Amino acid sequence: MADKRDYYEVLGISKGASEDEIKKAYRKMAKQYHPDLHPGDKEAEANFKEVNEAYSVLSDSEKKARYDQFGHAGVDPSYGAGDGGFGGGFGGFDFGGFGGFGDIFSDIFGTGGGSARTRNGPVRGQDVTVEVTISFEESAFGCKKEINYKKIEKCPDCSGSGAKKGTQPETCSACHGTGTVRVTQRTPLGVMQSTRQCDQCRGTGKIIKEPCDNCRGTGYIRVAKKIDVSIPQGISDGQRISLRGLGDDGRNGGPSGDLLIYVNVRSHSVFERSGNNIYCDIPITFAEAALGAEITVPTLEGDTKYVIPEGTQPGSTFRLRGKGMPNVNNPKYKGDLEFTVVIEVPKNLDSKQKELLRNFADACGEKNYQKKKKFFDRKK
Repeated sequence: MADKRDYYEVLGISKGASEDEIKKAYRKMAKQYHPDLHPGDKEAEANFKEVNEAYSVLSDSEKKARYDQFGHAGVDPSYGAGDGGFGGGFGGFDFGGFGGFGDIFSDIFGTGGGSARTRNGPVRGQDVTVEVTISFEESAFGCKKEINYKKIEKCPDCSGSGAKKGTQPETCSACHGTGTVRVTQRTPLGVMQSTRQCDQCRGTGKIIKEPCDNCRGTGYIRVAKKIDVSIPQGISDGQRISLRGLGDDGRNGGPSGDLLIYVNVRSHSVFERSGNNIYCDIPITFAEAALGAEITVPTLEGDTKYVIPEGTQPGSTFRLRGKGMPNVNNPKYKGDLEFTVVIEVPKNLDSKQKELLRNFADACGEKNYQKKKKFFDRKK
């Protein structure tokens, strides 16, 4: 036995390691060498045995103190000292007895699933999501919408217990209310014990002998709800409204989930939105662009008048301050309306109109078309 490795070396930790560091190192090494992951691998089996032996000592404060003082002789009777030890072999390990082996193996390999207290502790209800579609104007000015949805609520007949009115769930006789049962298995490494969820109560620790007729023993039912919701001014397409506590009821005293309303905004026939600004194109005539004119500009509040200067070029953009969308967080602040003028070239001219237009073009010459002149000057 003189060739036994140092337990700290086995787990890859220093002598001053904390309890958490010891447990973390053990988890890593046990998972690395577990026989289920290396069937038939004798070396992995031996390493697994060595890792468990090291952890069983270092996780026990008394054994760890003796080991730190006397080494292996302080914990292994085969060295002629100590009152504990392993009795000469690994076969007698009880994974429910050495520093929480059962919990660790549950975490690593899913054999336990935790205590009934954990499983039956407060659980927050699920969020419920719905969608609502509104118009562009409704997103600008806000509105009220009726929302219909379904959620899970505690059964009113049994108050969520799942038991028929006048009865109560009973403690499971198989697991004695713990929600888990211990399983013993013989393996090439010896007898191994683990815990698993109780089949009788499905891990709840309770048995319902007379289920509630309304919820069929589940303790919860799905119900239809209808509420009026205020849609705020300035809300954008795809934004979400959260109404706390209106989702599914929580379990075991846990809080309810939220109702999440996703807002879809229909596109507008004239305006497009970017941030809090809105944009549109406005067609004008050649004469209006050349001479300047008072034109009609549509806004969210209605039409307004705007004077464009003479000589306005195609694609010129103008801005109306504060005529855009309200800020959803502070509606008194609004974006702007930007409109771009698009000069419409007349079609289907009659002979008289064409003649007048030719005379106009001849009268203008090149002096009134500076862009055209500069373009051809650059070409030369």
